[in-house]
Amino acid sequence: MPVSLSATLDKFKGKKILVIGDVMLDAYLWGSVDRISPEAPVPIVAIEKKEERLGGAANVALNLKELGAVPLLCSVIGTDDAAKMFTGALKRNQITDAGIILSAKRITTVKTRVLSKSHQLIRYDSETTTDLNADEEKKLVSAIAKLMDREKPAAVIFEDYNKGVLTGRVIDEVIRMAGERKIFTAVDPKKKNFFAYKNVSLFKPNLREIREALHMEPVELNLATLKNVHHELHQRLKNHITLITLSEHGIYYSDGKNSGIIAAHKRDIADVSGAGDTVIAVATLAIISGLSLKAAADIANLAGGLVCEYAGVVPVTRQMLLQSA
Repeated sequence: MPVSLSATLDKFKGKKILVIGDVMLDAYLWGSVDRISPEAPVPIVAIEKKEERLGGAANVALNLKELGAVPLLCSVIGTDDAAKMFTGALKRNQITDAGIILSAKRITTVKTRVLSKSHQLIRYDSETTTDLNADEEKKLVSAIAKLMDREKPAAVIFEDYNKGVLTGRVIDEVIRMAGERKIFTAVDPKKKNFFAYKNVSLFKPNLREIREALHMEPVELNLATLKNVHHELHQRLKNHITLITLSEHGIYYSDGKNSGIIAAHKRDIADVSGAGDTVIAVATLAIISGLSLKAAADIANLAGGLVCEYAGVVPVTRQMLLQSA
């Protein structure tokens, strides 16, 4: 960790980062349970509080905002009531909606969780997972190009949740445009488009995604094994940097020359939701702010663990990092 974490975090201020991907509302219904339904063997939850939080790519944007950066969020949502709630949440958090495209042919993703005493009882999702149509792709790419030229972001983050916003065409076009403008590109991938992100700067899967994509048998997690993983990813993607979150084992980093495993901090884990959003946001900010890869992985590892101590999806804040370092 840098000598002065406060000075490091100061470097994040004002950095403009374009965040592209699947956005959603994370809705929470908090209540208490004191009886079982006579209709079926299920608990009856007396709802006491309702809450909506920004999720998916919007949570990446919120993490950036909390650390003093300027997120420029780009996605496609519906024209439904959830879309109004989503744009309202952006406004409350002072995040621009200039890159948000509305489509009457899609619905806005909402993940609703019912909880009692911080224990999740059930989750139900309302979403569209089909790829954007040609018109929606064109509008999104156009909005991204305009923001790139007007705002001149230092980085682009792809946040992929396999909900259809990041299509092959969108991915290819944005990587091309970023390359032409020499903009740093970072990816938090999912299974469907895993190998579509060619020539990006930073590729950040988690261990489960790596095992599925590379058809890896369960093997001992050591530096030699993970170096081989980086080599295979680089052969297929030509990415410059690999970060792999290893859950309770910490994080692996490599740029081909420098590599290592940073152990996880001991935590009382409440909820791992959104931890990957935090890691990609913090790692990207750290690297474009001039930190070494090891230092960037270190602070991203710290941040990702911190948010796991809270119920539900929460962003990391400057104060959380300073208190924990």
